[in-house]
Amino acid sequence: MESLGKSMARNLVRFLVLLYWISICQAAIIFQPISDSHRYAALEIFRPSNGAFGSLEETYEALRTFNILGIQEKPDISAATCKSVLEVLGSSAVLKDLFHALRVNDVLKCEIKEEIYESITSRLKSVLNDARSLLDFYYSIGSLLLLKEQSSGVDLSINDADGVFHSIKALSQSDGRWRYSSDNSESSIYAAGLALEALAGVVSLASSDIDQNMIGTVKNDIVKLFDSIEKYDNGALYFEEKVVDANEHHGPLATTSSVVRGLTTFTAVTSGSLNLPGNSIFGLAKFFLGIGIPGDANDLFNQIDSLACLETNRVSIPLILSLPATVLSLTKEDQLKVRVNTVLGSVAPQLTVKIVRAFLSASKGTSIIKGQELKFDPQTGLHVLDVLPNAYDVGNYVFVFEIVLHDSEQKDTYATGGQIQEPIYITGVVKIEKAEIAVLDSDLGSTETKKLDLVGGSVVSLSANHLQKLRLSFQLATPQGNGFKPHQAFLKLRHESGVEHIFVVEGSGKKFEKILDFLGLVEKFFYLSGRYDIQLTVGDALMENSFIKAIGHVDLDLPEAPEKAPRPPLRPVDPYTRYGPKAEITHIFRAPEKRPAKELSLAFLGLTFLPSLGFLIGLFRLGVNLKNFPTSTLPATFAILFHLSIGAVILLYTFFWLKLDLFTTLKALGILGVFLVFVGHRTLSHLASTSAKLKSA
Repeated sequence: MESLGKSMARNLVRFLVLLYWISICQAAIIFQPISDSHRYAALEIFRPSNGAFGSLEETYEALRTFNILGIQEKPDISAATCKSVLEVLGSSAVLKDLFHALRVNDVLKCEIKEEIYESITSRLKSVLNDARSLLDFYYSIGSLLLLKEQSSGVDLSINDADGVFHSIKALSQSDGRWRYSSDNSESSIYAAGLALEALAGVVSLASSDIDQNMIGTVKNDIVKLFDSIEKYDNGALYFEEKVVDANEHHGPLATTSSVVRGLTTFTAVTSGSLNLPGNSIFGLAKFFLGIGIPGDANDLFNQIDSLACLETNRVSIPLILSLPATVLSLTKEDQLKVRVNTVLGSVAPQLTVKIVRAFLSASKGTSIIKGQELKFDPQTGLHVLDVLPNAYDVGNYVFVFEIVLHDSEQKDTYATGGQIQEPIYITGVVKIEKAEIAVLDSDLGSTETKKLDLVGGSVVSLSANHLQKLRLSFQLATPQGNGFKPHQAFLKLRHESGVEHIFVVEGSGKKFEKILDFLGLVEKFFYLSGRYDIQLTVGDALMENSFIKAIGHVDLDLPEAPEKAPRPPLRPVDPYTRYGPKAEITHIFRAPEKRPAKELSLAFLGLTFLPSLGFLIGLFRLGVNLKNFPTSTLPATFAILFHLSIGAVILLYTFFWLKLDLFTTLKALGILGVFLVFVGHRTLSHLASTSAKLKSA
């Protein structure tokens, strides 16, 4: 039991430190590029059923996600999916289904006849000429753009590209949002992303160049749209719908993803720069990476697809600085390592990572390190700080990094995010010194003082009464000799009856001290005299030698409880004794009764057959014969069935004696009895009729 208690104590201190560590991690989001965790999640979330996904839209999202993440061992859905694609392309399906079927076909490369492409092209151009809503423009232009990549024998150019461009632009608003149709006054940020994709498709399919003034106007609309962007405290930027019809409402992830797709698609087909404010692209990348791994299929697709768009966009490609480990141990002499990649984890261009400054989170004005460049290791692709400066001690630090590109011309190609702050937690072994426990008289004079070994396994034994006090003191110092204040410092006294009392040990600088005045605690202790086990808990996420230790016991002599004194709480029932395994029950069976000898039992069995033998002898003596057995076919049949039924009843009785229960036997006997009565009646009626004829003759 003692070893079990020590094990539980060790687990408890780890749990307390873990809770504190979780609170630290939640306070600062660490941005990491796409990793294998996303690949495992994609295979888990996108699972086909019966060789196919739920719809063609879901199929495209799964295939697109697999391709971006480079997943090779993906489920084979080609046969069933291509069949669905052919059915949609060969029918007069709605425009949305046609669009998604072409997107899936663009990935799977199904075998489609050229006649089907020609029919689809004719229909799409007809829809485009009559289009009035944004979704009609989006699906028809997107489908024509997909056909351009899948079919080479069809003319897909848009002759009146300026007119179509102007029709879509007419749905825009002054704040950069777009309406879904001219009849709908509500504007939407999500619709703005669809509109930009549609306009990019018009530019790609135009038979002649689009008016650059119109393209410039759209770029101004994009800049206005970014005026409504939202921002988190960590620098992540996102778009959120304000007032939109509930049927068309989209969350921040879907809305931001729509804008990113539209922005990157439009800038890819147009020339010139786009003057977006500040680190807008970098902030959008931080938003998509900061949400972690979504659990919803559509959310995961939006995240991965948006990051793929940012990976190759013409505005600026974000570079993500990440730390493989944000907890460094002074004891293990851990190195500070930094990795810089694109959002999808691709290799970054040649650059240098510099520590601008580093400081304790509690004292921002004092920098411990400034202007330190990290060494690049080409084998691991990491930027490393070999040794932490001597000034570093246990604590919570903030490191400010800066990425410096070697090629100055790449500054317009890549977004580095400026100065990037990352939390670093440095742990170490805290020195525990001058630990002692003493029993004091009321005038604080020590009557019994004992040294404590908080590292070893020794315990102390004390005794005190209600007029005395108990003092516990110790010192905590970091490896650099500075005072250390742990997150948890508790003193617990546990009475032999199970009643526990917990006190917080306060500290100042290095010294921690707790004095228990038993005279003022008699009521809290419920006037319970006897043995109290003493336990000390000191724990912190930065303290590598956190502990829960039993340091001894004190025999406390308290006065008798008054009549109206509070009573101690009922002792909780140990769940182990209630729900744990019960004691093994040993059964003592009754001794078997004495049985007769085997020979006597066999003799009695032979006697039971004597009546049957006497019955047979009596039949022969009476001259029983079969002279009156019916000779005609039908009466003879009934007579045979009658005798067989009697035999069946006798056989049923035999089975009842051997194995059948009473209810089963009665059911079978009921059926046989009805049949026996029927055939017996017919047989006996025939015999009576024959006898009557003989007498009359």
